[in-house]
Amino acid sequence: MTTAQRPGIPDLAQTPLTRFKGVGPRVAERLRALGLVTVQDLLFHLPLRYEDRTRLTPLGSLRPGQEALVAGTIELTDVLYRRRRSLVCRIADGSGHLHLRFFHFTNAQREQLARGRRLRCYGAVRFGPLGLEMAHPEYTLLADGAAPQAEEHLTPVYPATAGVTQTLLRRLVRDALDRHLDHVVEWLPDAALGELRLPSLREALALVHRPPPGTDVGALLSGRAPAQQRLAFEELLAHYLSLKRVRAGMRAQTAPALAGGALVERLRARLPFALTGAQQRVLREIAADMARAQPMQRLVQGDVGSGKTIVAACAALIAVEAGYQAAFMAPTELLAEQHAKNLTEWLDPLGVGVTFLAGRLNAAARTRALIDIAEGRAGVVVGTHALFQDEVRFARLGLVVVDEQHRFGVQQRLRLRAKGGEHGITPHQLIMSATPIPRTLAQSVYADLDVSVIDERPAGRRPIETVVVSAARRPEVVSRVRQACLDGRQAYWVCPLIEESEALDLETATETARALAEALPELEVALVHGRMKSAEKERIMAAFKRGEVHVLVATTVIEVGVDVPNASLMIIENAERLGLSQLHQLRGRVGRGAAQSSCVLLYQPPLSDMARERLAVLRATNDGFEIAARDLEMRGPGELLGTRQTGDAAFHIADIVRDRALLPRVQQIAALLLERYPERVDPIVRRWLGRREEYGSV
Repeated sequence: MTTAQRPGIPDLAQTPLTRFKGVGPRVAERLRALGLVTVQDLLFHLPLRYEDRTRLTPLGSLRPGQEALVAGTIELTDVLYRRRRSLVCRIADGSGHLHLRFFHFTNAQREQLARGRRLRCYGAVRFGPLGLEMAHPEYTLLADGAAPQAEEHLTPVYPATAGVTQTLLRRLVRDALDRHLDHVVEWLPDAALGELRLPSLREALALVHRPPPGTDVGALLSGRAPAQQRLAFEELLAHYLSLKRVRAGMRAQTAPALAGGALVERLRARLPFALTGAQQRVLREIAADMARAQPMQRLVQGDVGSGKTIVAACAALIAVEAGYQAAFMAPTELLAEQHAKNLTEWLDPLGVGVTFLAGRLNAAARTRALIDIAEGRAGVVVGTHALFQDEVRFARLGLVVVDEQHRFGVQQRLRLRAKGGEHGITPHQLIMSATPIPRTLAQSVYADLDVSVIDERPAGRRPIETVVVSAARRPEVVSRVRQACLDGRQAYWVCPLIEESEALDLETATETARALAEALPELEVALVHGRMKSAEKERIMAAFKRGEVHVLVATTVIEVGVDVPNASLMIIENAERLGLSQLHQLRGRVGRGAAQSSCVLLYQPPLSDMARERLAVLRATNDGFEIAARDLEMRGPGELLGTRQTGDAAFHIADIVRDRALLPRVQQIAALLLERYPERVDPIVRRWLGRREEYGSV
């Protein structure tokens, strides 16, 4: 029978961890940094992974890279002074020996690890100066005559932080299970539990925290054990319910009913191209939303080059015609500048002012922009995160457009939306993404949004030919660039981030530009990168667009925001280091004109199996939806899905790709709860999202 909160049973969501032995004010504060305040928080603080300490491994059979539980007798302990001072302890068990190395140690520890003492330890094996060793293993000294014992259960490894050790977390979780597991409330209806054919919540928690002997280790390590699936199901349900609640809250707010079409028709009449059928369909959906007195919450997904920006420009004109302002927010100044340029070109002839607001503006220009925005002269405002700063005040904000939404923190988007609330209205919101995800995932991940898809490429766009070439054939690629440019085309040569260092990234691009200039003296080679001043970057981009620069060497700042129809060749260095979606975004910088375009993926051999698979996918298809689906399978959701209204895209145990088969049932159970058991929604959401869920109501 499904359990509700019974009288006399402690509410674990209100039971503080300070009731546990050893959790005083200092420890409690450290636990709070992990989001652990109550017993419920602790029970749902789930392991990241497991260590197998259920069997002892003979020292003679150890291999580098292995994690193992071992036992032995100390033969020697000494302090060595090589490149770095360390305490080294050699143990043996008759089958071989192993060195234990400690870089941080005390005299008491040195005396404790005396010759002849026996110990059991666990750690990762690696090659060291003296042979195989473990660095800073976990160890336990054994009493005289005591046989080393393996653990009965797999050992959980929890998310931790400074001052909160695995030992402390394991002890607290053990105490919580022993004292409070029976108090965990099952909020899912009986019928749902029966259909799911998964363990009860209590059984699932017990198993993931203390996997018993005989547990399928492979299933557990992959996250597919029934107990993990039970918990993943409820976590996905909590996120979905939270987003549905955000959506319901938005519908309860008032937005301006914006109707109009004259400016849109005037713009379409001036365009040198016709909107595709998909663009027209999505624009009709947007116009219908904006005509209602409820805030539009619509996501427009479209592949690279599908024409999302012109659709958003039409939406902005609907707002302007109705007497309101529209704000365009982009994640980088480069993309914001491109939007401002395109919008100015389209809207200026219609008498609609476009104002650019970014951090690089000087004080005078910034002051003028702020006044124009506040007094309503700026019909359309384009910028980066600068748009949601407190000093930016809109006269009548009716529409917010957010491009590449996954690059923004949720609070940033909500703060921009709140700008309209200063005048008692909530602006409509249009979110654009060039990183499409499969519709089944979108329905759950974006449950707070209506989803539109631009699934048709503009007429005349030809598929981009993609080839994969070893860096050893670089001279051939340079010759191909020369020929393309002599034939009147232009080329990009992208040097993506190789190390986690912008300086190294820049150095690589600078060296590449120098080498290409020497190899191609008859061509104009230019370099653009993120550290350049905007004016210089703009000058080079403009020269490239005019055809004065033949080869543009760039870091990945070129990924979005550049539209040069004459550029028909894209070279991407170190392509094996990039994800599928980023490679597809970069490739999308060409193929914007009528000429056949090509993309060359240069790689450094040898290729890993994963890199080989990624490059093969890119070579086989130009379909962004298929590429995004494969990227999700290979890399997981990660940055692709981005931060959601829940405040944090990170799940405790669920993986939206691995567990996508659960999503249809998640939606069905959510509908059942909202209709028949609404009182259970809040406890489920709070259990999994805690204080993060509050972001959704900012």
